Amino acid sequence: MTERKVRVRFAPSPTGALHIGGVRTALSNYLFARQHGGQLVFRIEDTDSNRFVPGAEEYIIESFKWLGIQFDEGVSFGGDKGPYRQSERRDIYKKYVKQLLDGGCAYIAFDTPQELEAKRAEIQNFQYDCHTRQQMRNSLTMSAEEVQALIAEGKQYVVRFKVEPGQEILVNDMIRGEVHVKSDIVDDKVLYKSADELPTYHLANIVDDHLMEISHVIRGEEWLPSAPLHVMLYRAFGWEDTMPRFAHLPLLLKPDGKGKLSKRDGDRLGFPVFPLEWHDPKTGEVSSGYRESGYFPEAVINFLALLGWNPGTEQELFTLDELVKLFDITKCSKAGARFAYEKGIWFNHEYILKKSNEEIASLFEPICREHGVSDSSERILQVVTMMKDRVSFVKELWPLCSFFFEAPTAYDEKTAKKRWKADSAQQLTELIDVLEGIDDFSLENQEKIVHEWIEQKEYKLGNIMNAWRLTLVGEGKGPGMFDISAFLGKEETIARMKKAIEVLG
Repeated sequence: MTERKVRVRFAPSPTGALHIGGVRTALSNYLFARQHGGQLVFRIEDTDSNRFVPGAEEYIIESFKWLGIQFDEGVSFGGDKGPYRQSERRDIYKKYVKQLLDGGCAYIAFDTPQELEAKRAEIQNFQYDCHTRQQMRNSLTMSAEEVQALIAEGKQYVVRFKVEPGQEILVNDMIRGEVHVKSDIVDDKVLYKSADELPTYHLANIVDDHLMEISHVIRGEEWLPSAPLHVMLYRAFGWEDTMPRFAHLPLLLKPDGKGKLSKRDGDRLGFPVFPLEWHDPKTGEVSSGYRESGYFPEAVINFLALLGWNPGTEQELFTLDELVKLFDITKCSKAGARFAYEKGIWFNHEYILKKSNEEIASLFEPICREHGVSDSSERILQVVTMMKDRVSFVKELWPLCSFFFEAPTAYDEKTAKKRWKADSAQQLTELIDVLEGIDDFSLENQEKIVHEWIEQKEYKLGNIMNAWRLTLVGEGKGPGMFDISAFLGKEETIARMKKAIEVLG
């Protein structure tokens, strides 16, 4: 087989919000395509018209735009191999359904849902396959005239793939190696439904991948059981020579590692499983998203890339370009990857540290303004410079830093009980006198003068500082005391101290 140009695809169904597992699959396709100088195609698999959800397609496109995963071709991106929406490809699929029927590789089945249910009740673990199809109402057990008469009457039917028994099916997977399956255990899957004149996923994805010249199919592990059927379909069409190579990514598991990750896990443990916030048009339910929760797209990408794959080094922080260079799909794990959402929070913290103080300040400023802060952008930047290393999300800065902009209106009872001594009021009144005498209120100058005063008075440094912090902050948190007082300035510092002495006594 000659070397082919790398073309991969991501093909979600517009049935709701994009699951984070789908994002990971798209990312793997993106990294693989970029690494090999190939193309990434965006296709919409909307053959199941009953499950279509308005707004889902737009949501998916917006998600990737936010994440920085760029497609080269497909729905909304252009290209010469469209249409890229399966519902717009009906006539194309009909041609290939006919080809399978004419070649004896498929047959028409008229079994009603009731008849199928009766058969399931009759035969334990019933499967529509080479062992049972002769007992059913289909074109293998009926005359051509009967079949045509039923179609002419408008009877609904499906087209099933005719799996030949006694074959060994080889799936050569880039992650899992060779997977051998006996055709006898594969059922005659439905490929087409007359009810909506649309194929099922099994036929549509084969035809589309072939016509769109897809070289590699990188998808989730849940599709591995279907891979033997897909190999047989390529054979049936005579496309075995151009069949794409398969890679089935490991499942994303619940945080405890027991079972597949679901939205309920996120709801229960308080983390998103969708890239963007999703408003379900059917139920009205709102589900949280990584963007709205305050994650940086780079952090989400970094986190997802290392779920089920690692570069074999201790390095954990990667740019998208670095991931492109290092990604090796053959090194992906075969076992499921535990979704350690706490690691995602850690990544976001690391990206806060990596970003400039100016960028974080520009994100924090609107939050400050919402809380009525009128301080300059420069002063907000000062606060961010002091405090950004203490948070994992920009939104966490306000509860941590609000005291810089607002004087405390109350004093934490627990802290006061522990830190406000019998002589605190008297000592801090003395400190006020010291501070009033300082002309140069810079951090360094304050620190020198106050430390000299404490030594001279033989006061305990901890007692002074803890009580002083309580007066300025309202509780026992924040950066160094002189950072706080220098930022507040002499007037505000002394005003807060006087008020606290009055309240705490």
